[in-house]
Amino acid sequence: MTPYEFIQRDRDQHPPALTPDYKSTVLRSPRRPLWSLDTSLSEVTGPRFGHDALGPLDHDLILNYAQGGEPIGERTIVHGWVLDEHGRGLPHTLIEVWQANAGGRYRHVNDTYLAPIDPNFGGCGRVMTDEDGHYTFRTVKPGAYPFRNRVNSWRPAHIHFSLFGSGLAQRLITQMYFEGDPLIPHDQILGTIPDPAARSRLVAALDFDFAVPLDSLAYRFDIVLRGRRQTVFENKLQGA
Repeated sequence: MTPYEFIQRDRDQHPPALTPDYKSTVLRSPRRPLWSLDTSLSEVTGPRFGHDALGPLDHDLILNYAQGGEPIGERTIVHGWVLDEHGRGLPHTLIEVWQANAGGRYRHVNDTYLAPIDPNFGGCGRVMTDEDGHYTFRTVKPGAYPFRNRVNSWRPAHIHFSLFGSGLAQRLITQMYFEGDPLIPHDQILGTIPDPAARSRLVAALDFDFAVPLDSLAYRFDIVLRGRRQTVFENKLQGA
């Protein structure tokens, strides 16, 4: 096997735990030093995820909750690669996704936004990367929605990603945004990331080569697990 040099991640790219412009961090940020706890062998080695754990429509958010019709919205394909710091694809990585519907509302009991629930859209799915580390899923483009940060704060269209390693303790969470969204520069959550280059890596590029003519647009979102070009993950505070 060819040896590769270890590349240290840039810790300055990650947002500080306390960012008052995003009001929720005032309550969520730790007030005392964090404890480092040893993990057990079962936490870092299992469970193992395989293709047999996926349903036939888990990767298709257009059909996996359909109740006799298809959801309303812009039909969208999202694809990309999960990569290490050297650009090598990581196979058999389980990715879970969840999002709002085209009106900007989540199918969740605590979401009280006035946009209607889409009876044909559940808003969640999962997919496994292939032997080359590539993944793809189909959905409808989520809508923007307001949130209680400032008087008129809105979240851009985004999809939440959760990636699992070889066990439940090896989980990384991030968000993907869409190229050209005018709300991106105004998002106080994305704005907590101090490095503009790191913010830009969370924006998926429009990809006409992967689109389906007269059917679906496509966006490419590559996820880098560590190194200087690491994707910013919400549960890796300070780049730790």
